[in-house]
Amino acid sequence: MPVTAQPHQSRRRRRRGVLLAAATVVTAGALAAAALPASANADANRHGHGHGQGRYQDVQLLSFNDLHGNLEPPAGSSGRVTEVQPDGTTKTVDAGGVEYLATHLREARKGNRYSVTAAGGDMVGASPLLSGLFHDEPTIEALNQLDLDVTSVGNHEFDEGARELARLQKGGCHPTEGCYTDKRFKGADFPYLAANVLDEKTRKPILKPYWVWKKSGVKVGFIGVTLEGTPDIVSAEGVKGLAFKDEVETINKYAKELQRQGVKSIVALIHEGGFPASTSYNYDCDAPGAGDGVSGPIVDIAKNITPQVDALVTGHTHNAYVCTVPDPAGKPRMVTSAASFGRLYTDTTLTYDRRTGDIARTSVKSANHVVTRDVPKAPDMTRLIDKWGTLAAPIGNRPVGHISADISRDGTESPLGDLIADAQLAYGRSQDPETDLALMNPGGIRAPLTYAASGAEGDGVVTYAEGFTVQPFANTVNLKDYTGAQLVQVLKEQVSGPNEAAPKILQISSGLTYTLDLTKTGADRVVADSIRLNGAPLDPSATYRVASNSFLAGGGDGFPTLNQGANELVGADDLAALEQYLTANSSAADPIEPPTADRITVVQ
Repeated sequence: MPVTAQPHQSRRRRRRGVLLAAATVVTAGALAAAALPASANADANRHGHGHGQGRYQDVQLLSFNDLHGNLEPPAGSSGRVTEVQPDGTTKTVDAGGVEYLATHLREARKGNRYSVTAAGGDMVGASPLLSGLFHDEPTIEALNQLDLDVTSVGNHEFDEGARELARLQKGGCHPTEGCYTDKRFKGADFPYLAANVLDEKTRKPILKPYWVWKKSGVKVGFIGVTLEGTPDIVSAEGVKGLAFKDEVETINKYAKELQRQGVKSIVALIHEGGFPASTSYNYDCDAPGAGDGVSGPIVDIAKNITPQVDALVTGHTHNAYVCTVPDPAGKPRMVTSAASFGRLYTDTTLTYDRRTGDIARTSVKSANHVVTRDVPKAPDMTRLIDKWGTLAAPIGNRPVGHISADISRDGTESPLGDLIADAQLAYGRSQDPETDLALMNPGGIRAPLTYAASGAEGDGVVTYAEGFTVQPFANTVNLKDYTGAQLVQVLKEQVSGPNEAAPKILQISSGLTYTLDLTKTGADRVVADSIRLNGAPLDPSATYRVASNSFLAGGGDGFPTLNQGANELVGADDLAALEQYLTANSSAADPIEPPTADRITVVQ
């Protein structure tokens, strides 16, 4: 079982005081089990772009997910996608950036008068400094200019709680930091949908559960949900007073309501996803059979959502796939995801039957397209980035360290994970010299550190903005005491319980080593007698002082044992700890080299 850093662990977003379609590559994914009648094909061909009123009307659905405020092109591996070539080899393609995303979407819409753009959640949260510094107002402005029609909420929309999400929807200046420019923030032009997120007191959705797109007699309903497990991956403060309900039950409930209103064409926007068999965005997900190339939570969800729903736009796992998964009636239904960070968008054709008001599902086709950077930048997006970049520059451009090469966050154990764990260990020892080790959750590492300069700082220079992009959450570095037996249990929780299907392998500080045997199952994958600290086995009854971020220390990401530690000391901000480490341990003449990532021995 491959083990990768999971992208969806979330904490409270970092807060800082602020200064007042050319060259797209297609992946085929079509429901071709049956064709429309000859007369329908004729109508579709004659009226596919909205001219006239034939029985069948093609509706273009453009979608993306997990943007996470990445307005500028993401750096390093976060800004690339893998593409399968005709001969079976693969290559990487640079992708992403809203200046390019806007150009691609606008080009895709040309000639498609019946076009709607939807998103699968996590538009904001865990954002780079350009957006995160301003509580993601820049991202909402960009999405407005992208002509986004509707999105579901994701778990990261709750990083700062329901009240802040409501502000992003409705507008208004930030309650403590005020207005960042001379114009009042107007909020999102598009509806956020939160069908399965209820106010615990009223038991009603905190935002609209669904929305209906209408054009010239064509009606398509959208139901939006986030994963039921959102409280497990967001800070307790972020979900305070909220209840998160089952995705399938919620979608089925509102599908019936839409049907009663005469809306028979329905798309579900689901912030939950799957794990494709290939990392290439354009592989054939349906080879050899429907949905065979994807696994994970979205498969069971898709198999149980009512057949009244015609397509599923998903997200959360940051993976790319265009698959068909059978609905409860055994009929194939399109399930898509466009990776993350604006690197891809999905173009789906829904053929609407004006006679029945429903989608002719046997004619649905879909493909993921790369947001390549070889097209002209959208000038309005460039102006938006320049406006907010000018405000952020005095904070973001400050150098904090030097590196000799790219420091990746990829892999079961990553070089950047080791670096951050070492930084937290060093910080912990500055607060308590008895600190023994540090643990870092992989989902808290949002981007790599890249050697190439992002601006005028020079190659190898790490700026505050780059550090912010890596760790954009306002976690503190906390110290707690655990027994050796508890630490063994923590390591087992990486691959058992809620983390068994999609392991979350903690990044560990220097001195801690063990073997991870992926040929086994569950907790047995952690070889207990291999665990060593500074070369010595853990003593089950001894006490160890451990540094971790406040989210992990509270039991987040499926690590309940970490919440059982004693003698907690709440420290400073985790980004400050990384900054201090980089500054103390690097210079232009002696930059930090990427750690070798050899602390965990992985048996495949």
